[in-house]
Amino acid sequence: MGWVSRGRRAALGSLAGSLMGLLVGLGGASAQTPPPGPAAELAAKTCATLAARVDEIPGSGPVFLRSYDNAFAAGPTTEPALANAAFTYDNALAIIALTACGKGPQALRIGEALLDATNLDRAGRKGRLRNTYRAGAQKQRPIPPMGWWDVVENRWLEDPYQLGTATGNVAWAGLALVALGDATGEGRFREGAATLARWVVDKTRDPKGPGGFNGGLQGFDNAPQPLTWKSTEHNTDLVALFDRLGGEWAAASKAARGFLDAAWAAGNGHFPIGTAPDGVTISHATSGLDAQLWPLLLRDPPEAWAAALAYAERAHGVEGGFDFNDDRDGMWVEGTAQGALTYRALGRRADADRLFAELLTEISPGGFLWATRPAVLTTGLAIGPDSKTDDFHYYRRPHLGATAWAALAALGTNPFTGATLP
Repeated sequence: MGWVSRGRRAALGSLAGSLMGLLVGLGGASAQTPPPGPAAELAAKTCATLAARVDEIPGSGPVFLRSYDNAFAAGPTTEPALANAAFTYDNALAIIALTACGKGPQALRIGEALLDATNLDRAGRKGRLRNTYRAGAQKQRPIPPMGWWDVVENRWLEDPYQLGTATGNVAWAGLALVALGDATGEGRFREGAATLARWVVDKTRDPKGPGGFNGGLQGFDNAPQPLTWKSTEHNTDLVALFDRLGGEWAAASKAARGFLDAAWAAGNGHFPIGTAPDGVTISHATSGLDAQLWPLLLRDPPEAWAAALAYAERAHGVEGGFDFNDDRDGMWVEGTAQGALTYRALGRRADADRLFAELLTEISPGGFLWATRPAVLTTGLAIGPDSKTDDFHYYRRPHLGATAWAALAALGTNPFTGATLP
């Protein structure tokens, strides 16, 4: 038996009340159960934590989950921009992971919020998601993006990145809505995913150079700034989304895949991170782990691309797992979970189990996995176009995204295809 969403419950009318308790009691769709070992233990712990984080928000309505668990944080914890931030990417991952965990009602609560945000933005745009919203129950419409009251300046503040719309985040939100559509059989979720795909095609497609799609938008509503660079990771996400939507999206998928082919040709055995801001020049300034691993999770990747994993082991491998970039200054927990899933996809189960054992040691007291093993982890990337340095860092904080990736890897769920790996 599948599980029923809020929209279908409304359509069922009076029958819904008598059936709802049974459906919730069943816990939704059945979870994939790994064989005994570190994967099974990791799956049980992460699935339980993700579901509990939804359940602790009162009511049964739409919610977004906080990305960082401040109660158990180590290192810098006082940034108001992060204190109650619910990053769209993290919440999309949580939806896919909860669905794989068999936690249908919890996945739906986040999914309903994501669909509402997709269908109406405060600027009146349909299909434009913000990078970050405020965590908790979502009772206001349009759902407001992240912001906070600054007691020193005595005014409301917002962050230009959090107000922006990164192409990859939109793609992940679309994948989450497709996962809900597949699980519930409700067309409105796939329609929401198509709305997001349409926004991406309309706003970010760029035929220059290697083609594909650019980074999206950043900045405040009165002056959004186009991000003219292109990301290998973003275009990988889009190939996955367009392929899951199928049909009319074949041309868009071909455009994003063309970018990956061009990046691979320029990489000599690995995927460069993307382009310079001109959208044409392939950038070799730094290396990104996700750019190496995620293309291998796409449907039918070329055999030659498997060399990207060998490159990742050389350039990103550190004690316990993988680093975000090639300076190898410590273990990135989220990326290590991605590595475990990639090993499974390529049939290297012993290597995956080795990483699962490492991930089990990174569970914080609150149940989330830490974002990093060291106190601070560099990425080689800038937060935004106005940054003067490579100021995008990860810190040792309990992280929703890392926890969701660990669940997906432990369950063997490929978020790009929806398939369950052996």
